[in-house]
Amino acid sequence: MVILLAGTLLGTYAVVATLLPLQLAALLTLALLLFFTVIIVGNARRVLLAIILLDIPLQLDINFMYREEPARLGALGGLDISVTTLALIGLYALWLSEVSLKKKPLQWGWFRMALPFTAYVGLVGLSLLVARDVTLAFFEIFLLLQVFLLFLYVVNTVETREDVLFIITVLLVGVVLESLIMIGLRFVGHSVRFAGILARIDPGPRVGGTVGSPINAAAFLMMTLVGALGVLLAQTGRLTKMLAVIALGTGGVALVFTLSRGGWIAFVLAAGTLGFAAWRRGWLSRKVIAGVVLIALLLVVGLRPIILHRLTSYDHGSAASRVPLMKLALRSIHDHPILGVGANNFPSVVFQYVTPELGDVWVYSAHNKYLLVWAETGLIALAAFLWFLTATIRRGWQCWQLNDRLLSPLAFSLAVAIAGSMVHMFFDVFRSRPDVELLWFSAGLIIAVYRIGHRER
Repeated sequence: MVILLAGTLLGTYAVVATLLPLQLAALLTLALLLFFTVIIVGNARRVLLAIILLDIPLQLDINFMYREEPARLGALGGLDISVTTLALIGLYALWLSEVSLKKKPLQWGWFRMALPFTAYVGLVGLSLLVARDVTLAFFEIFLLLQVFLLFLYVVNTVETREDVLFIITVLLVGVVLESLIMIGLRFVGHSVRFAGILARIDPGPRVGGTVGSPINAAAFLMMTLVGALGVLLAQTGRLTKMLAVIALGTGGVALVFTLSRGGWIAFVLAAGTLGFAAWRRGWLSRKVIAGVVLIALLLVVGLRPIILHRLTSYDHGSAASRVPLMKLALRSIHDHPILGVGANNFPSVVFQYVTPELGDVWVYSAHNKYLLVWAETGLIALAAFLWFLTATIRRGWQCWQLNDRLLSPLAFSLAVAIAGSMVHMFFDVFRSRPDVELLWFSAGLIIAVYRIGHRER
């Protein structure tokens, strides 16, 4: 039966792939490779999870119904079907089959902890009722539903320390891979497209890699590098710590190459908070201190001209341009304070708020996530969004209080990384798929770690 199924799939693929557009054919090829990889490896769940984690920076996807004008103004321009979408379908098929066979009963203890995120997703969904452009709103709601399902899966199925270590290890591998791509791009000097994947570098030069814009790449690197610091504090194997050191070295260089001052500030604040907490508890060994200081010195000395130039030279109005964008968002909020204008819809109404006194303003979505959430989905949705972020950080602090030498540093490092992201959100749209997926995946993992530690106690 396996041979028959495999032959049928290959035969169908050989006929259909030649009739499809290049991106769709590439996605079909990846789905087929995914199927055979699962068969060969045997542990389907871990293979699918690894694919999702690696897809966060690599972005193996296709945008259906893509609309260039809203995308140019900072909206999600299309319906994003990715390798993550396919892998998530496979994970839920496995999980629900186990539930139906009573091998793994559903756990409902997570529901109270997931309530903030559930409330936020529900309120964003309700914004469809007021959206001027329903299609644009659906693009963002589809992404949120996908990450919500990923969040629920992680909360319910990550049940052992081995699961947590596996996830952290794959995340570190993804950081190293993406960092090497970004470093290579810096020396190549131009964007590269291969098999439908765009590795991007902007004028400056500012490197974004496969994550997207340099700002999005900085947000991804900031969170994962703080997680790597958590690995150095945790009692893990030597190979895992070595991988974390490599991730910090290569990722630190890549973070500098993004030239994102917001990303730099967020990383310093998050890393400083983690280091201070570890020092207070007595978990900062001499080896960890020496290793982190050595990496920091090498980065500062080796990349000093780039860092100083970015901090001291004229930025061509990059920082100042954010102020008019915030004013545009505040004008929209003044007209629609409770319900907003609809998810992903601010770009569709922004021009009606551009007035002569703003001058020759650069029109884009507000580079402030909080104002953007308020403008698009209303005050109550903003409250739910802040509730979700603060509840996640609080849960990370509770994991720190467990005083577990493996789980506590890993969960708390993700929590302070989310706190760093909250700082970065004051300067960024924070709407791209990699940033959204990593944020909500990290939140789910923190809850899973808390459940593991609490159960063991």
